[in-house]
Amino acid sequence: MKKIFAIALVTVLALGALAGCGKQGGSADSGNAITGTVVTAGSTSVQPLSEELAAVFMDENPGITIEVQGGGSGQGIKAIQEKIADFGALSREVKEEEKAAVAQEYVIAKDGVAVIVNRDSKVEELTLEQIKKIYTGEITNWKDVGGVDASIVVVSREEGSGTRGAFTEITKVAGKNEAGVEVDNTTKNSLVQGSTGAVMQTVATTPNTIGYVSLGSLSDTVKAVKVEGVAPTEETVLSGEYKISRPFLYVAGGEPSEAAKLFIDFILSEEGQKIVEESGFVPVK
Repeated sequence: MKKIFAIALVTVLALGALAGCGKQGGSADSGNAITGTVVTAGSTSVQPLSEELAAVFMDENPGITIEVQGGGSGQGIKAIQEKIADFGALSREVKEEEKAAVAQEYVIAKDGVAVIVNRDSKVEELTLEQIKKIYTGEITNWKDVGGVDASIVVVSREEGSGTRGAFTEITKVAGKNEAGVEVDNTTKNSLVQGSTGAVMQTVATTPNTIGYVSLGSLSDTVKAVKVEGVAPTEETVLSGEYKISRPFLYVAGGEPSEAAKLFIDFILSEEGQKIVEESGFVPVK
């Protein structure tokens, strides 16, 4: 009887040991989950969104580190060419001369820049050419664009602002000079504000003003004008009808690593696109 009991006890202990090995195997499997470091570099406009996405992703994937760097869209292309980043971040389309360096392209979001005026303004619509001339100081009176006889008060963001960079690039307020150097030709008479909120408040409270803000920050304290006959909305930005809009891209120079694939899959997932929307940008999914 004692012998039978001993055999049974050994059997139970052996089964327990096997069960324990099974649990250890589970831990080992967890340890074998995808790990590594993913580097993104490029557009300073995309950078804050990348940081928001990276923070949530790393909470859910502690084995993967996301390093987010700026430097500008051109630097994003250079970073993948030199293989020092997994993804280049661009706040514009890939240029023709850059396409050879790009093996993979992902649109992670879109952004629209609304042109705003004081709610008392009679102006409902402007062309890109009129906007350019207002911001370069060539047009200085509202009567020249269908408004009242009053001087235009131009409100702009500070130099280095991603919103300013997109706005001046798309409207051609910025351009290359004779030496081939990119120059921002915003009139020196503009009122420079350091935030979207400050632009909104200035335009809302000051007669005869014009400014620009990211679409996600737009409120009814100001009036958004149509540009080339199209109102700024998520739908018109997504379709490309609204001209002062841009894609936010991640580009890769080759096949992304498993960790990089996991990150881009997260960005394009429902959860990632919700973060895009909450950050004030237009989701693409």
